[in-house]
Amino acid sequence: MLKRIGSARVLAAAAAAAVTFSLGACDSGSDDNSAADEGPSVIAPGKPGEKAETIGPREAEKRRGDDAPNSADVTYAQMMIVHHKQALTMTKLAGDRAKASKVKRLADRIEAAQRPEVGAMEGWLTEHGKDHPAEGGGAHGGSGHDHATMPGMASDAQLAALRAADGAAFDELFLKLMITHHRGAVTMATEALSDGNNVRLEEMATDVIAQQTSEINRMREMA
Repeated sequence: MLKRIGSARVLAAAAAAAVTFSLGACDSGSDDNSAADEGPSVIAPGKPGEKAETIGPREAEKRRGDDAPNSADVTYAQMMIVHHKQALTMTKLAGDRAKASKVKRLADRIEAAQRPEVGAMEGWLTEHGKDHPAEGGGAHGGSGHDHATMPGMASDAQLAALRAADGAAFDELFLKLMITHHRGAVTMATEALSDGNNVRLEEMATDVIAQQTSEINRMREMA
């Protein structure tokens, strides 16, 4: 999967290289001003499913400049906060109910990763003047989202079953629900990379994909 944030960094590097190339041409006394102005071309990776293209440094700089958040960025942040908070609810249960120490350690790692991510996304929403999601999955100002429709979210009945489970039964159900939960997060993050526009949100979505894909593989081995 190609990352749009990768494209932005490639374009930025190309633009910087073009400036260096231009200055070098002036110092050497070159009369080829058009070549100095244009600089080397760069390969710009396309979005998933699209071909790469060759563009000049001026176009690279132009494309790099606009990363204003769009509706997909805002929706992703609002929904992922709710999604992460449910994961934290599940990991909190592991300390008292899990039997296997490796399940308890996994729960600790998930909490250590996702709690700061919640804070980062809440801070991003505040920075851009956007509503925070309300408890239960809605968002202030009428821009709510039904948390039950988010990919991978556990139902109320499943959470009740997890709370009632203990020992090995808890471990088995925890891993089953968390694998599904992580898969849903990866789906949401992948959609954000495809549809969003803000570089910071793309970075966070990329981190979610990397972290949770790794944890899915680990949990499959434990299940």
